[in-house]
Amino acid sequence: MNRFLKASAVIASGIALLALAGAANAQQNYPSKPIRFILPYAPGASTDTLSRIYGQRLHESWGQPVVNDFKPGGNTIIGSEALVRSAPDGYTILMVLNSHAINPLLTKLPYDSIKDFAPITTLGISEYMLAINPGVPAVTLKEIIAYAKSRPGQLNYSSSGAGGLGHLSGELFNVVAGVNTQHVPFKGGAPSVTALVAGEVQMSFIHPSNVLSQIKAGRLRAIAVSGKNRLAALPDMPTFAEAGLPGLSSTNWFAVLAPAATPKDIINKLSSEFNRIQALPDVREKLSAQGVEPYAIGPEQLAALIKSDMDKYAKVVKSANIKLEN
Repeated sequence: MNRFLKASAVIASGIALLALAGAANAQQNYPSKPIRFILPYAPGASTDTLSRIYGQRLHESWGQPVVNDFKPGGNTIIGSEALVRSAPDGYTILMVLNSHAINPLLTKLPYDSIKDFAPITTLGISEYMLAINPGVPAVTLKEIIAYAKSRPGQLNYSSSGAGGLGHLSGELFNVVAGVNTQHVPFKGGAPSVTALVAGEVQMSFIHPSNVLSQIKAGRLRAIAVSGKNRLAALPDMPTFAEAGLPGLSSTNWFAVLAPAATPKDIINKLSSEFNRIQALPDVREKLSAQGVEPYAIGPEQLAALIKSDMDKYAKVVKSANIKLEN
């Protein structure tokens, strides 16, 4: 009996060692198959554009395709939950925006925004801008504020989802400008823009890349952008501070996450490669054309950024009394 137990222990140990060796070999050979890139917004949004810029370069570097998997809805909650339920092997990653730090402030989530995710890196940062439908008889920020004050509750603004940065920016605008505009959420930036162009809503606080083509075609009007500097893609558009509303700040970051148990060496390999790609001159040029400023940090710095934004937006949510629509 003792011999049997000893033999069983030896076999178990051997199996464990083989499993560890297999896992180590798999990590060294990573990636050996396509990478699934979950995008929690609709096709055509800024996340779609960035995923294609980076995905093509990852494919060129590693020889494996990066496949976009669109899972819009729930202000990134649907896509985020899909990532959490995925195997932590580096073959499923997720792109998120600031809404990842905002969601737990507004609703109960089917996951923990900190514990269930492994931060990888940031792909860039950008400011949000105010775009309006040309049917609104205003061409400056002051004129829009005056127009909104004369029509309380009659102007609607679209966003890519309830609780996102576009939503928070609109509510902050109401507080800072002393107006009453109504929020209309959509499942992604693209449908939000479609509604704006069609005149179903009058305005939107949105990522510049989602509306640049519409602005240049004259179908939308650019009013102002947050941040300290004007956009290179729209140099004639003033900042909110220049236009007389310095209290409106809406800086957005694009980040990549993996499931929490993803091996650290795979996380570091992904982070290093994304950051290498971001430093390429042609990639930086493409980002700038989309209104995105290069911004690359490591996993630990991204974890700190997410926690910092949770604290920051907790104050905004409280001061603006923001609540999610049912």
